[in-house]
Amino acid sequence: MLHSIRKWKRRDFLRNGFLATAGSVLGFKAINPGIAAPAIRTNKFKPVAISSGNGLAATEKAMEIVLNGGDCLDAAVAGVKIQEDDPDDTSVGYGGLPNERGIVQLDASVMYGPTHRAGAVAVLENIRYASEVAKLVMERTKRVLVVGKGAFEFARMHGFKEENLLTERARQLWQYWVENRSRFDDFLTPLEDIENIPEQLKYHLEHGGTINLNVLDTSRNLGGCTTTSGLAFKMPGRVGDSPIIGAGLYVDNEYGAAGSTGRGEANLQTCASFLVVEEMGRGSSPTDACLSVCRRIIERTRVSYLWRDGKPAFNVNFYAINRNGDFGSASILSGTRYAVNDGNGSRFVDAAYLYERE
Repeated sequence: MLHSIRKWKRRDFLRNGFLATAGSVLGFKAINPGIAAPAIRTNKFKPVAISSGNGLAATEKAMEIVLNGGDCLDAAVAGVKIQEDDPDDTSVGYGGLPNERGIVQLDASVMYGPTHRAGAVAVLENIRYASEVAKLVMERTKRVLVVGKGAFEFARMHGFKEENLLTERARQLWQYWVENRSRFDDFLTPLEDIENIPEQLKYHLEHGGTINLNVLDTSRNLGGCTTTSGLAFKMPGRVGDSPIIGAGLYVDNEYGAAGSTGRGEANLQTCASFLVVEEMGRGSSPTDACLSVCRRIIERTRVSYLWRDGKPAFNVNFYAINRNGDFGSASILSGTRYAVNDGNGSRFVDAAYLYERE
């Protein structure tokens, strides 16, 4: 089936000329106008784990599991749980930055290639392992997405421990944000603090977070997981792309798996991870597929989400792997790296990109 689909003419929805035209009109410099890095290839049935830049340990754990005969989805969930446990990762699980009211709300999704089934949770409070709860939604219910109080009660029914996920460090960063967000509110801030934004908070606000991990196991099956604490200081109840199948994660055992980090709304509006997998099904390399969807997002972006010089005011990152073990990643802006393990140890690789970050 895959072979027959690859005979189709590749969709010509965004050719290289778009970036050249857009660049001349909008005034930014397009660094990589559709010229992707060469496809990175592994042996046909060799397992591969690919993740976002915070997933070096996750890819190591996933590879250990599949090399010992473990399943791709079990490996993906076990990998991301490392970050869900890490209080220093303020974008995932325990220690994640809270919403604007100081409450940590988690989102997660899983998808399993062999059965094409999926599970997800959103706005989950007081439960650390959103990834595991999402997997149980897939395995123990007829549903795909469970949210809010229902997700919490489902987790408690299955024995998950209720706990406060707001660490002291995350609380301090939230306090700083509240006291400095406006000079017209009721809060006073020491003068020396006003210009000294904490480096951890500055990095998070500029780069975002979330972890995505996609795994090809030794049986040539694909599984993926995306988990996050979401946008820092988001409005209560805000849900991004991470728990939405087709936006923050999509897996098809015939074609490949893809996930994303970055501005979730952009992925929601384009069904971005689904598009990456579809592009791979039509014969594109993982990197080319990721770049193509980055272009689609920019084409659909409204002026309000661009800087005055026309350069994107946000970033989106994709991580993809096909059934042959080829893998790749691309971002809208430069400076993104991803983690990969193809049996030769976990390492960082620079992602392809469309525009150079200043």
